Amino acid sequence: MDGVLIVDKPSGPTSHDVVARVRRALGTRRIGHTGTLDPLATGVLPLVIGKATRLASLLSSTDKTYDASVRLGCATEAYDAAERQAAGLPPPPAPDVSREDVERALDEFRGEYLQTPPRYSAKKIGGIAAHRLARRNLPALPAPVRVSVSELILGDVRDGLVGLTVTASAGFYVRSLAHELGARLGCGGHLEALRRTRAGGFGIAAATPLDVVEAEAAGAAARLLPMHTLLPELDAYVLTDAGARRASHGNDINREDVALPETDPAPLTRPAGPVRLFDGAGRLLAIARAGAEGALRPTVVLV
Repeated sequence: MDGVLIVDKPSGPTSHDVVARVRRALGTRRIGHTGTLDPLATGVLPLVIGKATRLASLLSSTDKTYDASVRLGCATEAYDAAERQAAGLPPPPAPDVSREDVERALDEFRGEYLQTPPRYSAKKIGGIAAHRLARRNLPALPAPVRVSVSELILGDVRDGLVGLTVTASAGFYVRSLAHELGARLGCGGHLEALRRTRAGGFGIAAATPLDVVEAEAAGAAARLLPMHTLLPELDAYVLTDAGARRASHGNDINREDVALPETDPAPLTRPAGPVRLFDGAGRLLAIARAGAEGALRPTVVLV
C-alpha cells in the first residue's frame, strides 16, 4: 500500500496519535504525516503510506489554508483556548474593538514577515522541542522565522470572536497570528478554533474522517491517492526503458534516456527545482534534481 491518505483530523488527538491509530487500523508501520496539526485543530492531515513516506519532506513544504476563530480579550500561555476549554472556564469579556480596528491590525500580517513560534510548539531550541522546555519552566522562546501570508481574509467580528481565512507558507503558526493580533489590538488574543481546509494540493473535500478510516480499514486502499498522482506541480519526464533502469538504480539521467518531453541534441534544460521521473507505463520512479553537465540526478528513488 503506497500513496497518500487524507484524514479529516478531529479535535483532541495529536497528529502523532492519528498516525498511531491509522497504523493500528491498517496494520502497517510505514505511515507518517506531512505537517503537524495542533490537538485543538481539525481538518486536512495528509498521511504518507509505504513508499510515499520518502516524499514527506516535499509534500510538507507547500502552503496551507486555514479557517480560524480568534478570541479577543486575553492572551494564554499556549496561545490557544485548549487549557481554558479543558477547565470549563468561560471566555473573557469581549473587548471594545471594531471590525475596522481588526482590519487595520491585520495589515501587519500580510505578505512576508518574521513570526515568532509559540513557546508550546515543536520548534527546536538547542535540539530540544520548545514545548518540552516550556513545561520545565526553562527559557523556551524559539527564534523568529520568516513566513509568507498570501491570503488573510477577515470574516465575522462578533462578541469578541474574529473569523479569519489564512493561506500561508509551511511553518506558519496560526496560534502566533492570534496572539500577535491580540497584542497589536492591545487587548490580548488567543486561538479559539482552527480547521485546516487545504495542505498543498490536498483539500478537505477529499478527506476521510478518522473514525471512518478506523471503522472501514478494508476500504483504505480505495481512498489512497496513488503515487503517480502526487506532486503534480513538478515537471515530469518519461524515460526510455534504459533510462528507467538507470533511474531505478539512482544513476544520472541524460538526454538519450528521456522519451518525453522530446529534447533536441542539447543537454537537458537545468530544472530550477525537483522533477518527477516516470517509466513508459506511468509508474513514478524517482524525484530528481539537476546534476552535472545537464544530467538529471535522482535524489529520491521510489522503486
